[in-house]
Amino acid sequence: MIGRPVAETLFSYAQISDALDTMAVVLNRRCAGTEWLVLCVMNGALMFTGELLRRLDFALKLDQIKVSRYLETTSGQSLQWQVKPSTELAGRRILLLDDIFDEGVTLATLKAFCESQGASEVLSAVLVEKRHGRRQTDYMPDVVGLVCPDRYIFGFGMDYEGYWRNSQAIYAMPDTQPKVQ
Repeated sequence: MIGRPVAETLFSYAQISDALDTMAVVLNRRCAGTEWLVLCVMNGALMFTGELLRRLDFALKLDQIKVSRYLETTSGQSLQWQVKPSTELAGRRILLLDDIFDEGVTLATLKAFCESQGASEVLSAVLVEKRHGRRQTDYMPDVVGLVCPDRYIFGFGMDYEGYWRNSQAIYAMPDTQPKVQ
């Protein structure tokens, strides 16, 4: 793929930045005076995590966790574990950072995993929550930055068939077959 798919700009970098500022206020208040292990859900949450970390002012360590339901496709499959955190989770306060909350499977599974490893507390924050009626869990993230309609989105860490994670805005694909510019 050479050209970016033809898509509508759903959230500009300025809108994303404003959402991150708001999320940081909530998290800084909630996590003040305590130590946290931030788990970045790779690869999608990489840009979100990097931008959010600069705004957080409480003691934290950073690690990663890598799971995927999409595997560079545009539809979800079963959860594939690729990398577990290298840090011991027992007794720790965990802050899970993920790019998008869609059907809820990934984040609910990761929260359950952290709890099964003995985490003392697990919070979650997502950059985008997609609103629709296909939730597969009752679990909801603790902090949400942006809310979007039920469309395929990419950019700001989220990919389109493995590409365009590097886009500074978030784009929504048209409801029709994607075109490439």
